[in-house]
Amino acid sequence: MTKTRLIAAVLSATTALSASAALAQDQITVAYFQEWPMPFQYAKAKDLYEERLGVPVDWVAFDAGTAMSAAMAAGDVQIAVSQGVPPFVVATSAGQDLKIVDVAASYAENDNCVVASRLEIDKTSASELAGKRVAVPVGTMAHYGFLELMSHFEVDPASMTVVDMAPADAAAAFSQGSIDMACGWGGALDRMKQNGNVLLTGAEKEDIGILTFDATTTTARFAAENAELLAAFLAVTAEMNEMWNAGDMRAEMLPVIAQDAGMDPASAEATIDKFDFLPVEAQISDKWLGGRVNGYLSEVAQVFKDTGNVPVTLSDYSDTVDISFLQSLAE
Repeated sequence: MTKTRLIAAVLSATTALSASAALAQDQITVAYFQEWPMPFQYAKAKDLYEERLGVPVDWVAFDAGTAMSAAMAAGDVQIAVSQGVPPFVVATSAGQDLKIVDVAASYAENDNCVVASRLEIDKTSASELAGKRVAVPVGTMAHYGFLELMSHFEVDPASMTVVDMAPADAAAAFSQGSIDMACGWGGALDRMKQNGNVLLTGAEKEDIGILTFDATTTTARFAAENAELLAAFLAVTAEMNEMWNAGDMRAEMLPVIAQDAGMDPASAEATIDKFDFLPVEAQISDKWLGGRVNGYLSEVAQVFKDTGNVPVTLSDYSDTVDISFLQSLAE
C-alpha cells in the first residue's frame, strides 16, 4: 500500500468514526511495553491516535504480555500492542477470547537468553548449563525461546533452577552474579549482554525454527463492537511503520520514540534496529497471519502443554487470528 493510499484509509476510517452516533466505546485503553521502541510511539507522543480516532486513548505500560491478557480479561484494556505469542497462546488456550489483528514486530535479534561470561559457556558447551540458575519471564516469548534453545542443545530445563523474573529485574540480578543465565528483551537484554553472551544469534535461532514476533491483540467483543475504531487504530500504526521503514523521517521520529520508550536515543536506536515492521501486505500473506502463524500458534501451545504451563490446548488456533481489519487497509 502506498503512503497516499494508507493515509486515505486512515482518514476514511476517521470520517466514519466521527459520523457514527452510536460508538460502543467512547475511549480506549491501550497496553504497551516500556523500553520497547516502535514507530507507533511517534503517533502516540504526537496524539495522532486521538486525532484520527476521535476518542481519548489512555496508554498503560506493562512489563509482560501475561499481564496484558489479564487486563484485557478484566476489561481494563481494549488493545495490546506488541503482546508476545506465548502469553497470547496461554490465554486463548485457557478460553480467553482474544484475537491477533496485526503483527506488531518481528525481532529475532531482540529476544534472547544470555549466559554469564564467568561461566565461559557458549553453543559448543551448552550442556554445561544443566544445574544452573536461570531467570525467565514465565509465559512469554522469552520463555518459549528458552525452552526451544534448551531442546536444541538437549539440556533438560527440569535440571535447572528456573526463576520467574521480569527482564528488568533479571538484568539486575544477572549483573550481581546471582543468576547464571537470564532471558529477556529490549533494554534489559542489552544490559544482560554487558555481563554475558548469547548462545545463538537471531539468524541462528530462525535457522532452527524459532520465530520471534509480537502481535497487536484485542478481545473478540471489542473487535466486533468497535470494528471501525480498531481498523482506524491499525491504519495509524501501519502509517507509522511505513514512515519509519521509508527512512526519510527517521531523524525526526527516533528522539520522539526514544523519549516515549523511556530510553536515550542511542539505546533506542540500537534496539529498534533489531526489529522488522512488516508492511500490511506482508502481514496478511501466507508467510504470516494469512497462513503460517496459525500452525506456529499450535506449535507454541504444544510446547507449553508438554512443559505443564497450560493444561489443555485448542485443536485449532485459526479462529484466534483475524486479518479482516488489515485486509480492509490493503484493498
